[in-house]
Amino acid sequence: MGIILWLIIGGLAGWIAGKIMRGGGFGIVGNIVVGIVGAVIGGALLSVLGLSSSGGIIGSLVTALIGAVVLLWIVSLIKKKA
Repeated sequence: MGIILWLIIGGLAGWIAGKIMRGGGFGIVGNIVVGIVGAVIGGALLSVLGLSSSGGIIGSLVTALIGAVVLLWIVSLIKKKA
């Protein structure tokens, strides 16, 4: 997968996760970072659960979205405690 496609998927996943978890996005750079980190988290979660994330672009987007939502949820828990 090319770097441009990673950035697009990351940005889209971060934006959608922002809408799901907080009702807004984080700007283009923030969305990309949340989406890419979310893709790593999502890939690890799916691997632990024994699920495959193979599904092309849609599978990558879903994996990144799952991870991004989990990432934002963890961040919200940390913010509540601080």
